[in-house]
Amino acid sequence: QVQLVESGGGLVQAGGSLRLSCAASGRAFSTYNMGWFRQAPGKEREFVAVIQWSGRIYYADSVKGRFTIARDNAKNTVYLQMNSLKPEDTAVYYCAAAQETGPYSMPRTYDYWGQGTQVTVSS
Repeated sequence: QVQLVESGGGLVQAGGSLRLSCAASGRAFSTYNMGWFRQAPGKEREFVAVIQWSGRIYYADSVKGRFTIARDNAKNTVYLQMNSLKPEDTAVYYCAAAQETGPYSMPRTYDYWGQGTQVTVSS
C-alpha cells in the first residue's frame, strides 16, 4: 500500500512558477512509475507528466518546455517544477503511482492517488 501526499499548490500570477511535491509512504518507492495529472472544473482528469522507475520521462504537449518532473528516491518524493504558468494551467494537481508500466497517460494505469493540491494562475 502506498499513500501519497501532495503539497506546494497555491495562487500565482501568469508567468510565475510553483513547485509541487508528492511525498510517498510505503516501501519500494523506487520501483513505481510516478505521474502527475490535473483536473480543471468541468473537465476530465488529464495527464501532465510521468517519471518511470527507469528514469524515463514523458510530458503532455501542453506543458513540454515549461514543466519539469523529477524524483528523489532517497526521500520517497516526486516533484513537479512548473514555470511560465498560464491561466489554463489552473486545476487540481494529483500525484499518482503505478506498480506496472502501462499507458502512462491513462489514469487507469495508476494504482494509488493523492488527495490533490489546487493550483490557480491569475491573468
